Amino acid sequence: MKDKFKREIDYLRLSVTDNCNLRCIYCMDEKENNFLKASEKLSDEEILRVVKSCAEVGIKKIRITGGEPLVRPNVTELIDSINNIEGIEEIYITTNGILLGDKVEALAKSGVKGVNISLDSLKEDRFKSLTRRGDLSKVLEAIDKCIEFGIKVKLNTVMVNDINHDEIIDFIKLTINKPIDVRFIELMPIGVGKVYKGVSNQEIRDLIKDNFNNIIEIGKEKSSGPAKYIKVDDALGKVGFISAMSNCFCEECNRVRITPEGFLKQCLHFDYGISLRDLIRKGISDQDLKIKIEETIYNKPEKHLFNQNKEHEEIRFMNQIGG
Repeated sequence: MKDKFKREIDYLRLSVTDNCNLRCIYCMDEKENNFLKASEKLSDEEILRVVKSCAEVGIKKIRITGGEPLVRPNVTELIDSINNIEGIEEIYITTNGILLGDKVEALAKSGVKGVNISLDSLKEDRFKSLTRRGDLSKVLEAIDKCIEFGIKVKLNTVMVNDINHDEIIDFIKLTINKPIDVRFIELMPIGVGKVYKGVSNQEIRDLIKDNFNNIIEIGKEKSSGPAKYIKVDDALGKVGFISAMSNCFCEECNRVRITPEGFLKQCLHFDYGISLRDLIRKGISDQDLKIKIEETIYNKPEKHLFNQNKEHEEIRFMNQIGG
């Protein structure tokens, strides 16, 4: 379906939990444990009902997110059920990769076509410091296992001044020998991320030009979201840039989000939306639920205003939103 700005909205980022097994420095507080109770989150049955209604209004692509989605009990079975909903054509998952290795085969069988792995350092000690508890070797093993099972791998990397910006070239080199994409995502001023200064994608582009020859501009790819890609030398993979802060791409936005507690969120920046969980638990009919979803999507804001407008600004941490 189209929103009031004539954008085709066909992509849902579905957060199945706010829980996470890491405590990344720009995502949540180190001692954060105030997670939702199980009863506050959408049940499997409620999730399937919501996805079915979303599919009926035109959602075709689902990305399973969190927190860390793989900590949710029976998540592979849930994904398999989502894959069987009529109208859903593509399922992807965003994960930190720690638990991924043991679930790759089941996810492949459940219809998952690709995984985005959040990875901000290739140095073991720094990775542990950034995540406050992670094991880098498990992530690297999961990447190779995904490649083995034919699941497309994209690495989502956030560069932050004085923390990991010296690893940019190392990440670029990953794409040369492995068929994976590394995507540099500009730091968003959400939650604790507001206290850090990110590296702009233009700075990263300039560094690439200074260090590599034969750079091929690919641009945007179909079904690849807002990322613009390049390829360096004879690389097997690509390098992408998602520049939400320096180059607003809202005019092409095709997505909405559902938080773990069932809030249909129209835009990452704003707190606008509607609680589908509350509607379901009050006994709304399938037809009326579909109408409410249509109305909320139709009224999606024109663009984010991270750099200027604080009114109705989202104040929750990224793990509570689904990114």
